[in-house]
Amino acid sequence: METAQPTLILTAEQIRQKIRRIAFQIYENNVDESALLLAGITGEGFMMAQALAGVLREIAPFAVDLIELKLDKTQLSQTPVQTDRPADAFTDKVVILIDDVIYTGRTLAFSLQPFLQVPVRKLQVAVLIDRNHPRYPVAADYKGYELSTTLTEHVDVVLSNDDRMGVYLR
Repeated sequence: METAQPTLILTAEQIRQKIRRIAFQIYENNVDESALLLAGITGEGFMMAQALAGVLREIAPFAVDLIELKLDKTQLSQTPVQTDRPADAFTDKVVILIDDVIYTGRTLAFSLQPFLQVPVRKLQVAVLIDRNHPRYPVAADYKGYELSTTLTEHVDVVLSNDDRMGVYLR
């Protein structure tokens, strides 16, 4: 039995445009801030955070700091999320939590853990793709693309491979 080829939803150029637009929205909504902390979820979420940081550093006068949140998205229950900073480093910071896709909200809900331990100034969420199947009370403030899918479909975001960069539906 042959498996169907994935359908290209967004090209590399379209992804770069979406990331740039999200960066301008983040800047616009945080224009009075002196610094932002971009927290990218391991894998393509962190790749997106790096891309957003690059654009924000070009267009915004505020400082942009970047951290990686390390967690295993495949686990049914999560161990504590790992970061390279202690939780008190997030105190009174504007944090933008970043992932490639929001499907049920589960991964983003787990990723909130380090930021709920201290009083942050503001916590926002940015995703490249919103699949519209919420099961957890987490929503994206910034979305690159909304894509209605069935529960059996899968969205692959590839940001870490320049030759195959794109968003695919299979």
